[in-house]
Amino acid sequence: MGVSPLVSGYDQLILDLDGCVWIGGEPTPRAVEAIAALRGAGKRIAFVTNNSRLSGEDYVRDLWGIGVQASAGDVVTVGGAMQHLLAETRRGRTAFVIGTEVMLRHVADAGLKVLNGTDLASRSEIVVLGGTDELTYDDLRIASLAVRRGADLLATSRDPTFPKPDGPWPGTGAILAAIEAASGRTGAIVGKPQPQLMLTALDRLGEGRTLVVGDRLDADIAAAAKAGLDAALVLTGTDPPTEAELGELGGQDGARPVAVAPNLGTLVLGEENGAGS
Repeated sequence: MGVSPLVSGYDQLILDLDGCVWIGGEPTPRAVEAIAALRGAGKRIAFVTNNSRLSGEDYVRDLWGIGVQASAGDVVTVGGAMQHLLAETRRGRTAFVIGTEVMLRHVADAGLKVLNGTDLASRSEIVVLGGTDELTYDDLRIASLAVRRGADLLATSRDPTFPKPDGPWPGTGAILAAIEAASGRTGAIVGKPQPQLMLTALDRLGEGRTLVVGDRLDADIAAAAKAGLDAALVLTGTDPPTEAELGELGGQDGARPVAVAPNLGTLVLGEENGAGS
C-alpha cells in the first residue's frame, strides 16, 4: 500500500496520539493501515503526546493493542519532558503535584521532594500540573495557596480539552485556568505548543525532512512551527477549526499547516473509494 504524494516527500513523521492516531484508545479511520504504509515506505515515525496520565511504556502497550508495533524509543511523552526539565533545573526542591501516579513518579525521579499528603504541601516551592481524572477541590486549594506564596507553576499543557468518543473532556488547561484564576499568576508550559516534544522526537529520529501531524492548531501545529517543522492538520480530534481560523492559517505563532485532512488515514493513504472517510 503506497502513501500519498504529500507524505512521500518526507523522510520521517511525528504523529500526535490523542485525536490523531486514536480517540479514547480506538484508532481513527485507517490509522493503523496508514502507519503500516508509512513504515512500508521506509518512513521513520515518532509518537508524541501532551497527555501525562500514562508512561511511555503504557503508550507502547496501547499502540500494540490497536495493531501498531512500537518501542519505548518511538514514544515521547510530556511527562518525560517534565522530568527532564525538573532534573536539569530544580533538583532538590519541594513540589506539590496534581496528576496521576505516573506524574508523581516523574517528579520524584527528577530529584524533587514531593510534599503531597503533608502539612507543608501548600508551602511547596514548585507546583507541577499534569492531566488527571481525579481532581479534588483540595488539589486546587493547595496549589493556589502555594503559587500565591511564590511557588513556580509548571504545567504539561494548556489544552482546554482532550478528545473522547462522546465529545471533548476537560483537559489540563482547564485545571490550569482554575489555578491561575485563584492565584493571580500565570503558569509555564512544558508540552505543546512549546517545541520541546518535537525537538526530543527529532533527536530520536535523526536527520531528515520531517512532517508533524496533529489535530490542534494551537498545540500541534504551533509546536511544529516553533521547532521549524512542516505540519499537517487532521480533523478527528477536537472541534473542527472555523473558517476564520483556517483562513488565518495557523491560529497562533504563525503556524501554517501544509495540508488539512479529515483524518490520518486520508492524509497518508489518500481518499478511500473516491470519497473522504
